[in-house]
Amino acid sequence: MSAPLPSLPVTFRPTRTRAVLYTVGVAQLAALTAIALALPKLTGGERLSFVLTGLLVLAVLLLLSRPKVVARQEGVTVVNLTTKRELAWAEVLRVNLRAGDPWVHLDLSDGTSLPAMGIQPGIAREQAVRDARALRDLTEKHGALGHTAG
Repeated sequence: MSAPLPSLPVTFRPTRTRAVLYTVGVAQLAALTAIALALPKLTGGERLSFVLTGLLVLAVLLLLSRPKVVARQEGVTVVNLTTKRELAWAEVLRVNLRAGDPWVHLDLSDGTSLPAMGIQPGIAREQAVRDARALRDLTEKHGALGHTAG
């Protein structure tokens, strides 16, 4: 009926999206560096500004590739763009990935919802659905069994 549970620890991340972000980041840095070196009338400062712009864009793309969700025996770690949150299994009541959602949302025992950007349909919807189901199944196994938000 459902896929077997992954063994812990397991890391969920949007691998295709990360590959695209890394590739684009490195390619644009290489292109801007090549332009800076190829244009003969640029001053040293102008050349440097091309390279620094390329590094800045690369840094932003690397930041966008940071999200992941790590499930361990002790609980779940959600790493988003600029935040990291450790959760015990009992704190996660439900794993949601509805049609149109940009990423998974975790309903928490304190009544809040936490985005988990490490599982996002983007360019790999089938993988995101599988990952969301696996995280949901792990939550049901390790969390507050039988407790659903409603």
